[in-house]
Amino acid sequence: MQRHYKKKVSGFKDWDQFNHSEDYLIYPQNIGENLGIDELSLSKGELYTFVTNKNGRGKKKTLVAVIKGTKSQDIIDVLNKIPLEKRKLVKEITLDMANNMQLASRICFPESNLVTDRFHVVKLVMEALQHQRIKLRWEAIEKENQAIKIAKEQGIKYVPIVFENEDTPKQLLARSRYIIAKKTNEWTPNQKVRAELLFKIYPHLHQAYNTLSSSGTSMNKPQKN
Repeated sequence: MQRHYKKKVSGFKDWDQFNHSEDYLIYPQNIGENLGIDELSLSKGELYTFVTNKNGRGKKKTLVAVIKGTKSQDIIDVLNKIPLEKRKLVKEITLDMANNMQLASRICFPESNLVTDRFHVVKLVMEALQHQRIKLRWEAIEKENQAIKIAKEQGIKYVPIVFENEDTPKQLLARSRYIIAKKTNEWTPNQKVRAELLFKIYPHLHQAYNTLSSSGTSMNKPQKN
């Protein structure tokens, strides 16, 4: 039944985009004033560039183009197949901070304004915040290793620094990875105590967290370190 549908009923072989469907799909009729452009991995890690009409809200007439790969010239070559008068209708494009997407958008949609997607800004801040936390954790581990070495040389027992919640410095930093990825109203009582300690000891982390929180968005997939 599936084979019969594909080869006989669906009209797949007569599809007007059949010859280039592995490289790109294009639907000029779906273009609108507000577009979004982003990369997406569909299968086996292969990246594709998607151009969508934001007013479609993921339903019919949303897809404007799908292009295999993320090279700016490939994107430009495909999007330029859309008549210029249609491309001039685009007033705003939402995208990430990748240079290739910005270049393609500027060339293909000359009348549009480029707007950086807030999600990507928040993601960048979160990655920087987690990177700083991880760096501090490795510094804490190194300090502890040095203290253990000195104690051993002096023939005394090493006693680690323990905070009021019974975390050591390296434990505090390790156990805070989920805290800084959540909003304050989502913290448990234990997490509130840990957050107070973390931000008291590392005020620059507090400052970065406040910057992230002020965006109104939280990331729920922190790095695992």
